[in-house]
Parts: sequence; C-alpha cells; structure tokens
Amino acid sequence: MKIICIGRNYANHIEELKNERPTEPVVFMKPDSAILLKQHPFVIPEFSEDIHHEIELIVKISKVGKYIEPKFAHKYYDEISVGIDFTARDLQEKLKQRGLPWEKAKAFDGSAVIGEFLPKTQFSSLENLTFELTNNGQTVQKGCSSHMLWAIDELIAYVSKFFTLKIGDIIFTGTPAGVASVRPNDILEGFLEGQQLFRIQVK
Repeated sequence: MKIICIGRNYANHIEELKNERPTEPVVFMKPDSAILLKQHPFVIPEFSEDIHHEIELIVKISKVGKYIEPKFAHKYYDEISVGIDFTARDLQEKLKQRGLPWEKAKAFDGSAVIGEFLPKTQFSSLENLTFELTNNGQTVQKGCSSHMLWAIDELIAYVSKFFTLKIGDIIFTGTPAGVASVRPNDILEGFLEGQQLFRIQVK
C-alpha cells in the first residue's frame, strides 16, 4: 500500500506557514514504514528539534482506479478516519530553502498516525465533517471538511491521474491551522465528529 498526502489544502494553514496558495493540489508520499504501529508511542527522532503535529481527515481506498472522474470518486472508498502527518518542521524549512524534496521531513519512520476507520455511511455528509486534535486534553487543532480547497472526491480524481489507486491505499487530505511542536509525554488524541479514533503518547 502507499500513503498519498495532500499539502496546503486549508487556507488558514497556508496563511499560518506563510506559504503560497496553490492552484492545484500539492502531493507528496509516505512509505508504508512511516505508519506508526498500533499501541506504540511516537518517538521524537534525533534529527529534528521541531516535530509538528498535523491532524488530517484520511480515507482508505477500497477499489482499484485510474483516471477516476470526480463524479465517480465516491465509489472508491468506504471508510474514513483521522490521522497525524508528523513533520520535522526545522528540516522541512531547510529543504524548502534549497529547493529539495520534503521526504526526509515528512516520510520518516513513525510519521503517519492512522486512526480507527469508520464506515462513511455513518455520516450524513462528508462535506461538513468536523475533526480535532487534543494535546494533553486541550484542543490544539480543529477543522471541517467544508473548509478544504479541494474536497475528498476531487482529490481522489486528481491523484488518480498520476498514480493508480489500489485497495488499502491511504489518502491524507491536508491539515487545518494550529500545527505546533510536540514534546515528550504529550498525549495526542484525534476525534472525528466527537468520536475518539486514536490516542498516542509522545516520547
């Protein structure tokens, strides 16, 4: 399986990091080794002093597809959840300044938290899903799918132009504002429509 990630999909996060607003989705990848194993803590890597949390809505692909039309994209996933795209912000900034790829800052081992998946039929509308991340019980990020620059189905259609989507692939759909550093002993919990889907400890 592969993990396909979308950057800069919320205007408030673009402004937060003073990035340029894109005219098409920003796409990058994580390997399967980036997945943080269930019941494991997130261990801050030695190569960064500024690891940021980025909570995101995520979808799991349920059908093989290529060149998917937006109107048919809903047929290619049945489950939805939330996850964290951990980012070594200090390393990312250095790489961006040199015009180099982000993978070392985004795709390192353990950098992808994947919450428990729920059937999308559980929700009345995927265009108005609320989600949040708490750190030690305090809300630090809050988002709504209605604020995406590109909706889930649009992202699936766009990504499928470049990569064949296969069963089990995960798409991270972008993070809202509120990204911040994590510290040892932080407890991060992710919620979708008020339901907790992951809880991890930082070490």
